[in-house]
Amino acid sequence: MKILLAEDDPVSLKILQITLQHYGHEIVTATDGQQAWELFDQEPFRVIVSDWMMPGVNGLELCERVRKRPRTDYTYFILLTAINAGRDNVRKAMEAGIDDFLSKPLDRESIMMRLRVAERILEYTVQIRQLKELIPICMYCKRVRDDHDFWSQVESYIHAQTGSNFSHGICPDCYGNQINRLPGRAGVHVAPPQG
Repeated sequence: MKILLAEDDPVSLKILQITLQHYGHEIVTATDGQQAWELFDQEPFRVIVSDWMMPGVNGLELCERVRKRPRTDYTYFILLTAINAGRDNVRKAMEAGIDDFLSKPLDRESIMMRLRVAERILEYTVQIRQLKELIPICMYCKRVRDDHDFWSQVESYIHAQTGSNFSHGICPDCYGNQINRLPGRAGVHVAPPQG
């Protein structure tokens, strides 16, 4: 996996980087929360491991920014802490969108287990997105069913989901079929208009 590490302590950052690279992960490092945010905003990562206490933008603020970034695939966020978090801090972290916690000093097995969980969850988010992208469409009238079991025209559905608008035309085959359906036109072939 490609993982973004945010840690202001250079020794801890290097140890974590070497450990994760040893297990085959691609690592990008940031020495503070602001730098981590800028890296993420340029090219979102699917996994972030961040220290909680950093100058400027701390781990919770970084997570909140990640969660609020529009049109971004889900990012699994692991928060590192050297302190006993306590209930209030854990509640704040969960509200910010933290997925998991690790205590310092880090145990190699613990971080690897957390990353295996992250991989599984990220695989599930991809599967869920793929299922949501399957649009239920009527094979006869071509209307689409939305999440509230309401059937609407394809154009209305796509406009509601994406904001896209459509222009309408008629293809040459349908033009000929429609003209041939007119009364008194049975058996008379009409060539479609050119261009």
